[in-house]
Amino acid sequence: MENQNPTTTTQTLNSDIISTLPLNIIESILSLMPLRDALRTSVLSKKWRYTWRGMPKLVFTDDVVTMSSNHLCLQLKKYKLVSAIFHVLLFHNGPETLEFHCSLVHLHMESEFAQMISYLARGNKVKQVFFLSDKRSYKLPVSFFSLQGLELVYLDNCTLEPPSTFTRFRSLTSMTLWNVEVSAQMLQHILSKCPLLQYLCLNELRKGIDSVARGNEFTFVDLLPCIPLIQTLDISKYYTKYLCAGGMPLKLPASLVHLKDLFLYVCLLEQNEISSALCIIRSSPVLEGIIFQMYDNDKLPVRQTPANFLDVEGYPDLKLDHLESLVIEMFSNLPLEMDFVKLIMAKSPVLKNVRIELNGNVSVDEELKMLRELVSHPISRASPSAKLTVVRPKTS
Repeated sequence: MENQNPTTTTQTLNSDIISTLPLNIIESILSLMPLRDALRTSVLSKKWRYTWRGMPKLVFTDDVVTMSSNHLCLQLKKYKLVSAIFHVLLFHNGPETLEFHCSLVHLHMESEFAQMISYLARGNKVKQVFFLSDKRSYKLPVSFFSLQGLELVYLDNCTLEPPSTFTRFRSLTSMTLWNVEVSAQMLQHILSKCPLLQYLCLNELRKGIDSVARGNEFTFVDLLPCIPLIQTLDISKYYTKYLCAGGMPLKLPASLVHLKDLFLYVCLLEQNEISSALCIIRSSPVLEGIIFQMYDNDKLPVRQTPANFLDVEGYPDLKLDHLESLVIEMFSNLPLEMDFVKLIMAKSPVLKNVRIELNGNVSVDEELKMLRELVSHPISRASPSAKLTVVRPKTS
């Protein structure tokens, strides 16, 4: 038998492996790579030459082009970045997922971005959009609201104001607004136009909630009817404070029959907030998981919530027949916090896990005292298999 050159054999084998990979595998590989590197794979083989055009996900960042940080090069960088993005979009078959976190405002690319979105809206293929702006004052273009195929939206650090012609996002199931400026009236309008919404996250990093929700008074009573199919609700500190203004009824007029997971920031010393949280819990018959992050429980100078507000005897109608998990974050070991844990454990017959994550201000001595009390006076629980875990915050 004639001897073969090992190097030639290896090269042939590698070439065969590349050329015979299934198309969906190749596209998955490309989607995990930075866009610049994905485009460069077109030189690997004939089969790979135009494969990038079918990538289901496109991620545009400033790194698509490399330039000096010199301010004199900003215009050139803008030109190169815009040209590169338009080149990709024009030759691509149409992405299902679009991630865009470029320096729009810094590079003055506002009008060009509007044109990009307008172009994508014509194909109606985009299902997921992740948009991260470099300045909160950037207002999303009107063309964004023409993306009628959207199923997921993640917006960070921008301004949201739909045009009067906006009708609805008919397919949207997931919405995350992170540090997004939007008026109360507009937020209510947008949510009411998302009939299939199942996941909602409202997260505001800044204290100026009035600037985030200007306009008519807007509370949980107004918000929740807009999202009847909601399965996961995640509301951060300043949204919670705003939406709880004026208090809540004992129970909503219409139950949240699909809500399974609830994440809220709560100050138990504010009676409006704990009343609102309990109203949502009462109105959610299939709730499976609760995560509460406590805040300011140890900082308010005057208690507003009565000491016996969370006594188990005061809630004979509370039933959590599907709740399996309860997590309390930033637990300060206040009586009201422990009363809340006792209330939930007493009303949850299938509860499996209760996790208390201590606030950093809880000393080791306080923790030991709390654990001794839990051992000597065990919490009454409806579920005999419920496991209670107390953990300290990780130290860096």
